[in-house]
Amino acid sequence: MPPVGGAGPPVSLYVHFPFCVHRCHYCDFSVHRTHTPPLAEWLDSVEIEVDQWFALAGWSRPIELQTLFLGGGTPSLLGADMSRLAEVLRRSFVLGSDSMEWTAESNPASLDEAVAKSWLEAGVNRLSIGVQSFDDDVLRWLGRLHDAAGARRALAAARSAGFENLNADLIFGLPSSIQRAWRDEVEAALEAGVTHVSTYGLTAEPRTPLGRRVTAGDVNMAGGERYAGEYLAAVEALEEAGFVHYEVSNFALPGYECLHNWHYWDGSPYLGLGPSAHSYVGGVRAWNVFRWAAYRRALAGGGSALEGHESPGAGESRLERLWLAFRTNRGIAAEDPLAESVVTHAGDLIETWREAGWVVRDEFRVRFTAEGWLRLDELVTALGCRMPAMTKENGLREGDGVRESYRA
Repeated sequence: MPPVGGAGPPVSLYVHFPFCVHRCHYCDFSVHRTHTPPLAEWLDSVEIEVDQWFALAGWSRPIELQTLFLGGGTPSLLGADMSRLAEVLRRSFVLGSDSMEWTAESNPASLDEAVAKSWLEAGVNRLSIGVQSFDDDVLRWLGRLHDAAGARRALAAARSAGFENLNADLIFGLPSSIQRAWRDEVEAALEAGVTHVSTYGLTAEPRTPLGRRVTAGDVNMAGGERYAGEYLAAVEALEEAGFVHYEVSNFALPGYECLHNWHYWDGSPYLGLGPSAHSYVGGVRAWNVFRWAAYRRALAGGGSALEGHESPGAGESRLERLWLAFRTNRGIAAEDPLAESVVTHAGDLIETWREAGWVVRDEFRVRFTAEGWLRLDELVTALGCRMPAMTKENGLREGDGVRESYRA
């Protein structure tokens, strides 16, 4: 078990709802396909896991959360039963304060105004809709269940129900064989009245149908020019509309940034419940078993759903903080000792990147531009290689990459 006894309580909670009617071709998340999610079993499992964490860490009930995020899977398959999850969580956490952000993900195919209203009544105040595209051909290629009209209906239903804090996910960087008017799709999200947009470059994970097709040579992923061009086109369109590009993949109107994601990036403690969920408590990372069946079986049998844990060393922690800081528009503040270390050991690199338009450095901070974010892993690894403590502990070498350690 992770050594978290006496650790401070989390400020954020992530809950994974693993059920989907259908797995999309590119999806690598923990998903269990079913038309009838076993809601009672899932809620019982979540409650058992909560009790285990409270016993392990010695926390007192209730914990007041700043953010809650329900991801999936397809949480909109809960329908009007979001209140049942709220009932379980309220036994251990304070929910519903005016300052708490509660995000829930949804699929256009299973969201309507009645469901959205019931979620608002349960306490959800931020909705993230997996639109992915406003092009029917693209949606079919991705294996989505909805069409463009369905995406527009879901966004309209959310706004009609009363959601003011509304995100749309969009995927870019499709193979060049797939024709699309990408900028028009970004504009369609803006026309739908969203306050936040998340753009994700398509990746071909090995265990997905898409990954297998790429390995077999049936699909060629987007080249660097198309990938970068679409990314920068989205940046331009969204910034022109008044959105702030506050993180590599995320854009928001002022005041609508996702607070839950910020807690991942700033090193705040968070707890993850459900299959595949990750936690960061007391400086310890822990993660659950991946599959729903294994998660349910472990908890029903009196065991733990945890699959593993680790306590990062000082060098690894500094490298991760460097990477997390540079993936946001805050970068590293000038007064931060880490900024001094970066300038001391890699000042020449920073200056070269500034001249290339990849970095902004002023009296307040050092941060990457959108052009720099296209090279995030490469640049952060280069910085890490210049810092002796990080290099010694992590064995960094030029050409290495830095991997994400959480679900954003």
